[in-house]
Amino acid sequence: MYCVKKVLNNNVIIAEDNRDEEVILIGKGIGFNRKKDEYIPGNMVEKLFVLRSQKERQSYMKLLPQIDENLLKTIIDSIAIIRNKSNSILNEKVHVALTDHILFAVNRLMKGMEIKNPFLVETKALYPAEYEIAEEVVDFINHSLVIHLPKGEIGFIALHIHSAISDRTISDINKYSNLITQLIKIIENQLQIEITKDSVNYIRLIRHLRYTIERVLNDEYVEEPIKIRNLLKEEYPVCYNLSWKLIKIMQQTMKKDVYDAEAVYLTMHLQRLTNKYES
Repeated sequence: MYCVKKVLNNNVIIAEDNRDEEVILIGKGIGFNRKKDEYIPGNMVEKLFVLRSQKERQSYMKLLPQIDENLLKTIIDSIAIIRNKSNSILNEKVHVALTDHILFAVNRLMKGMEIKNPFLVETKALYPAEYEIAEEVVDFINHSLVIHLPKGEIGFIALHIHSAISDRTISDINKYSNLITQLIKIIENQLQIEITKDSVNYIRLIRHLRYTIERVLNDEYVEEPIKIRNLLKEEYPVCYNLSWKLIKIMQQTMKKDVYDAEAVYLTMHLQRLTNKYES
């Protein structure tokens, strides 16, 4: 049984469960003529989720009046797909963030507006699992609402999925994606090459940079192979010096120390990349 605390609309209410924890309940007609402190049996509830943060609850409540019943159900089902496919505990902020994003995307579409996604290739390469789930979500939304969200939305939704799984904000994810873009430009300028965006070389490079950044953020220790370092420093000074330039930029952006070993592995990667373009 759930105790009604606030009726948001005919299909959504805020209630308390038997542990006195506030939950969002969704069900067709579940809020119709309901009064505060009235009890609702569990078999009337179609969907349930918890928003422990008062700020998140208030934000969600502000969004609901803008969403019709079919769109709300589609969004909630989309989040269920993400939870099931990722097999992860999602950060509760996904309910507000993804609801807001999909509402905005659908409204843009209805007005004939489209926002291009210039980082679609990078997003697919950096977060392949999230991208695959996002493809399914966009397909589900399109079929449920009989619309056609553009392909760029797959990338945007993939970032929201990664945010919910990794417990990092969209702002931080974008910051580190921009950092990778900055590092790529420096690599291309320094080595005087132009890396094709849909090439295996490009995908390998940005994934290497992503995992380097994640190791730094997670304070993962990486042991430095001294003999290999000395060999690389002597044999490939251009790539070695470039790797340190990139490491320093990472340190400045993330405001965290980067283990020296990262420069060694980055040098090896840059040298392999150079060999590809020289062959």
